Amino acid sequence: QVQLVESGGGSVQSGGSLRLSCTASGETKTIYRMGWFRQAPGEEHEGVAAIDNDGSTKYADSVKGRFTIVRDSAKNMLYLQMDSLKPEDAAMYYCVTAPCCRVPILTLNAPDFSWWGRGNKVTVSS
Repeated sequence: QVQLVESGGGSVQSGGSLRLSCTASGETKTIYRMGWFRQAPGEEHEGVAAIDNDGSTKYADSVKGRFTIVRDSAKNMLYLQMDSLKPEDAAMYYCVTAPCCRVPILTLNAPDFSWWGRGNKVTVSS
């Protein structure tokens, strides 16, 4: 099993920045893919960004150019730098992981990820 703990959320004004962090523990050697999902009240989970062991990344169109996903495999850490935040970015943000080879193509589909953190709230005021 893999345990994931998010931190770094909070409240920010529109146009501001936040950096989310995720600490992975447990069977971290099984982790191949890591990512971030978010869920706003009344909405389904939305894939935000993901990164593979080889450094490949994928972003949702809604965050391209504003968010950056960074992974430090040596420290079992994942980060999401969020700049130019908008009110529509407000949500619970979840760190997720997937083991090698389950899904060969890097996606932002929730069923493709095995382990989920408990989430960290991000609020953006206009």
